[in-house]
Parts: sequence; C-alpha cells; structure tokens
Amino acid sequence: MTAVRVATWNLWWRFGDPDARRPAVLAALRALDADVVGLQEIWSLGDEHLAAGLAEELGRHVAFAGVPDASPWTGRLGDDSWGLGNAVLSRWPLRDVHAETLPCGDGPAAQVLLSAVADTPAGSLRVVVTHLASALTASALRVPQVRGVAHHVATAGETDLPPVVVGDLNAEPGSDEVRLLEGHLTAPAEPGLLLADTWRWATGPDRLDGATWRPENPHVAARGEPPSRVDYVLLGLGRGTVPVAVGRVGLFADRAPEAGPWPSDHAGVVVDLRAGR
Repeated sequence: MTAVRVATWNLWWRFGDPDARRPAVLAALRALDADVVGLQEIWSLGDEHLAAGLAEELGRHVAFAGVPDASPWTGRLGDDSWGLGNAVLSRWPLRDVHAETLPCGDGPAAQVLLSAVADTPAGSLRVVVTHLASALTASALRVPQVRGVAHHVATAGETDLPPVVVGDLNAEPGSDEVRLLEGHLTAPAEPGLLLADTWRWATGPDRLDGATWRPENPHVAARGEPPSRVDYVLLGLGRGTVPVAVGRVGLFADRAPEAGPWPSDHAGVVVDLRAGR
C-alpha cells in the first residue's frame, strides 16, 4: 500500500505583503511535506511565477497555468504587470499537462483549470486544480464552471488511481455548484461522475469545523466575514484500477504562526490517501 498526501491551498496572490509572507508559505509547505499540492492565486511576472521558486526550494516538479485576464486582481492593486494562475507541485514527474479557461459569462476570463498526471509509485494519478469565481453572488456563474471541470475529468482519460480535483471553489458544501460537482446529492454535472468531498471522511473535532476562511486569521478578520468552508479535495469514486482509501483529512496553516505574518488568508486542506490493496 502506498501513501499519497494530497493538499490544496490558496496563496492570496500579491495581497498583504507577499515578500514578507513568502518565507511563511515555504515553511508551511515544507512542514506539510505533501506529495501533490494544488495551489491557487499564484502570482506571475513575465515568464516567472511563485510556484517555480517554491518547487525549486522544495525539490518538487511543477506545472503552472495562468488566467487570460487577471484584471479582477490587478485592478485592486493598480498594477497590470502581474499575472495570476493555478499550479501543481509534485514529488513525482508531471505529464499530460493541460489548461483550459472556464466559462466567464459577461465578465473577464479569470478562471482556469490546470490538469496534470503524476506518476506515483502506485500508478498514474490525475490532479485537477481550479479556482472558481469569488463573488458571494456568483453561484450562477460557478455552476457552468463546475460543469467545465467535470467535463474535463470525465473525458480526460483514465488513470490508475482515481482522479482528484482540488481548489478554492468559493462555495459552501451545500451550494448548488458543490452538490453538482460531487454528483450524489443532485444529478451529477457529467453522467456517472462522482467526485466525493474528502472532508466527509474527517473525524473527531475536525469534522465539526473544516472552515478554510477563518476569522481568527487577521486577513479575514479585517473583512468582518464569518467562517466558511470553500477549499476542497475531491476524490473520483468508481474510477481507476488501483483502489484508494481516504485516511486523515485536516487543515494546515490554520493557526497563528509563532513569528511573522500569516502566510495566506486561506487555510489549506490536506488528505492522506492509501493506494493499493
């Protein structure tokens, strides 16, 4: 049986003090020691991006996909030289890297999915990273976006291990878009596709919380918003040829650091999978 640790984390782009936050981001990822991490709100500048530097320092392989239009972020800083996107860091080589823009309605093309296959010791694993529209009132836009994610998963081809979809969905578990993506509390976004929220396997005190947008984080407290669970690791059920069991499910970067700034406005989600018999 092979252990595979999968995680997701939104790194808050260039907000706050990104240079001061970067060492805390690196330290959290190093302590986590995940095998595969999906990252959102990764800054880019020309051909450079944050994930490449993190991958070099952590000894990981990396894939990155930028959004076509980062204006919802750059407009808040008044500097359009920066880009934004999603990334995968992997202990193992990545192949079949694919990116596509998600439906944007009448707005900017600011959401993408990034898909890649990691060749783990237990077999191939498809990882899909996404970051959906963030407005609280944007559920009607996130619905076609999750349909786009589900369509990719359903048509991308089988891997040995079931696919995982990770990311900041900007939606609570009971929302239309998350129920649609999971596919068992309502008709699935793609016929026969089930993407189970791994938090369903959480035990103990964690099961009662799981919020990744937390008021004890000063970046969140400054906005006066309530706690919310919007970050997910989803596991494809009934897919792949290698059985996978869900072990520990929890949060990381969800407590005040001993020194220095909080690394992000989001906590991350980490899931330990057991692959094989």
